[in-house]
Amino acid sequence: MQLIWSYILDYENSKNPFKERREQIGEWRKYAVEDISENKEVLDVAVMLQKKGVKKIDSLHIACAIEAGSNYFLTTDDGILSKAMLIQRIKITDPIGFIKEVLS
Repeated sequence: MQLIWSYILDYENSKNPFKERREQIGEWRKYAVEDISENKEVLDVAVMLQKKGVKKIDSLHIACAIEAGSNYFLTTDDGILSKAMLIQRIKITDPIGFIKEVLS
């Protein structure tokens, strides 16, 4: 398993009002094997996902994971999970579903 980081994670973390949480999350970045920057491909995929009903910020997170070549996008966000079947380029699941899948 490898952690992917992205510019949208930096943006969202910068909006965290809790300094201690913001700093702890920022520390995870050093464990990432790749850091995805904004580019045309990411933005194009994000627009396509938004047309399927995915919220803007969520679409950018997923688009960055797709750009990185990730096999999975893990989330606990019910809004994203409800649209998972509409997104074919990456497997979207929750952490428990992921563990069950990889251990079976």
